[in-house]
Amino acid sequence: MNVETSSEQISVKIEEARFADLDSRPYFRLPLRKKGLILSLCLFLATVISTLAVGAQLAIAYAHNQAPFSGDFNPLAPLQQAWAHPRVLLLGIPFSFTLMGILLAHELGHFFACRYYGIDATYPYFIPAPTLIGTLGAFIRIRSPIHNRRALFDMGLAGPVVGFLFAVPALALAIWHSKVVPGADANSFIVFGNPLIMKLLAALLRPGTLPGSLLLHPVGRAAWVGIFATALNLLPAGQLDGGHIVYSIMPGKHTRISLAVIVALVPLAWLWSGWLVWAVLLLATGFRHPLLLDRWQPLDKTRRAWAVVGLLIFALCFTPIPFYVH
Repeated sequence: MNVETSSEQISVKIEEARFADLDSRPYFRLPLRKKGLILSLCLFLATVISTLAVGAQLAIAYAHNQAPFSGDFNPLAPLQQAWAHPRVLLLGIPFSFTLMGILLAHELGHFFACRYYGIDATYPYFIPAPTLIGTLGAFIRIRSPIHNRRALFDMGLAGPVVGFLFAVPALALAIWHSKVVPGADANSFIVFGNPLIMKLLAALLRPGTLPGSLLLHPVGRAAWVGIFATALNLLPAGQLDGGHIVYSIMPGKHTRISLAVIVALVPLAWLWSGWLVWAVLLLATGFRHPLLLDRWQPLDKTRRAWAVVGLLIFALCFTPIPFYVH
């Protein structure tokens, strides 16, 4: 009996020794890799160009007191105009640099959290595309196991928090300097929704102004995209940032919560069809989660408090109807 107890104690001590230093790994312990850096930089520059092209269109519309994408909408028009008149790209700097800064801040939040915990991750990869915003976003890929739930939590929450902290001041500044143009959306192909954070800032900075009458500066439109991206990433499902947070808090309930989110998105598709697309994507990607070396270590009270902060950020950024075709 004493031998068995001693063996168990030794086993426990060995397990504790294996994971004792996982939260105190030195910053930048892993060497920075050159592999993938050139591809990352090329994609970044290509996305800068594509977002400059879209930003130029937004700036021209704003100068003429028109809402974005007014009249006939052609997603290739910004790139075609930029190809014919390259100097027009200069007009897109406010939108492009704001958007790229927010997206880069989000991804670097993930990246440096991975570096802190010694998790091998790629550099941020941007995706240029002829969309309403000139990109399909950005991502990093994790190439090694994650140590424990605390590391997973910090990695998942860091991106949305840092991106949010960059987006809110840009949105506030844009609202302060935006124009009041009643009926500006009348000829717009796309009408954008107003998340709670935008309504609060508009009420604070432009009291008495109806949100529908506020013609948002291109910087504000870029910040709006960052806010929307933050809401999408914080959906508590699958392998999204919100899914990582849920798994780190309640690993045994991650699959059920993910399924509940997917089910909830289906009726929301009556308001915005894009939610159905997200429901299908979440279902298609499945609920398998990155491997944790230690999934038993619980989260501390500080991180659980930060989880509430993440939920608050999600509530401020989420809107049932992000945009619709007019």
